Amino acid sequence: MSTFHLDHLNFTDFDPKNTEHIDWIAALWNTAVAESMPISSGFVHFNTQPTTGGIQSSRIALDADDRPVGFVLASAHPSAPPSMSAQGGWIDAIAVAPHAQRQGIGASLLAWAEAWLAAQECTQIRIGASLRPFAPGVPIELGTVDFFTAHGYAPQGSGIVWDVARNLADYTPPPGLDNLPCAVRPAQPNDKVALLSFLQREFPGRWTFEFLEILANGGRISDYMILWTEDGVDGACRLTFEDSVWPIERFYPYHLPRPWGQLGSIGISAAKRGRNFGLALLDAGLRRLHNNGVNGCVIDWTTLLDFYAKCGFEPYRSYQQLGKGIGE
Repeated sequence: MSTFHLDHLNFTDFDPKNTEHIDWIAALWNTAVAESMPISSGFVHFNTQPTTGGIQSSRIALDADDRPVGFVLASAHPSAPPSMSAQGGWIDAIAVAPHAQRQGIGASLLAWAEAWLAAQECTQIRIGASLRPFAPGVPIELGTVDFFTAHGYAPQGSGIVWDVARNLADYTPPPGLDNLPCAVRPAQPNDKVALLSFLQREFPGRWTFEFLEILANGGRISDYMILWTEDGVDGACRLTFEDSVWPIERFYPYHLPRPWGQLGSIGISAAKRGRNFGLALLDAGLRRLHNNGVNGCVIDWTTLLDFYAKCGFEPYRSYQQLGKGIGE
């Protein structure tokens, strides 16, 4: 194993317009995670594009021969809308090449990212779960949770979250949905005001922000399914297809049969919960994916295992959500 001395390393700022830097980050991530959660340079490019109100910075560690051996990517949201926190920051991704691990490079990169986030007046840092996430937390299968806990990070929120998945090739609707007083269909351009009003009323934070970001990035409003009742829009869920503007790659569907698809976020008005409307919306979204030829389907970033099990979904991947306070 090569030995690295931090004072012999060079550190360079990541340039999102530099294709070599993008390729370095993709290669470093892929060597660090082996073959379990690979990414492409295209995915790195997408995840390092500007986000409304957000800022991002990254540092790449180079050895004495100017070969990349590690990187860290951090982001903050200082111009967040009132419904979101402007004090939260994220370690979007961090990786060190296997031959350079356990020699202080990861700790040095993490410390740099924490200092940068503190300079942006962040008071709370989360690992993953950023506005354009590589993952909703630390993938448990990678065995790196101890690295972060050794640096002061502790479980946040629900602690463990899951991606669930199934093959939709033989999907059949769950029973008991035939007589619900609702209709579900893909959103159309003239539904934008009604859908946005629903999201702002019921889910004014991240889900509203993501809806506006997707449309601003040229995404299809028809990738959203809308649940209508006599009161108007009372539910919505987002679908991701292989040609959607936000890449399906984010959900690491590679162990599932193609074509791939994804469902989520999904939510119902508070006044309509507990009456199977959520299950009806879920079923309609899954039937649409199935009817469009999707086989491998992921529903990401959830704790509702029992709910999704009603449609045949099983745990696919798990993540530890970690965070810590800084500068307080």
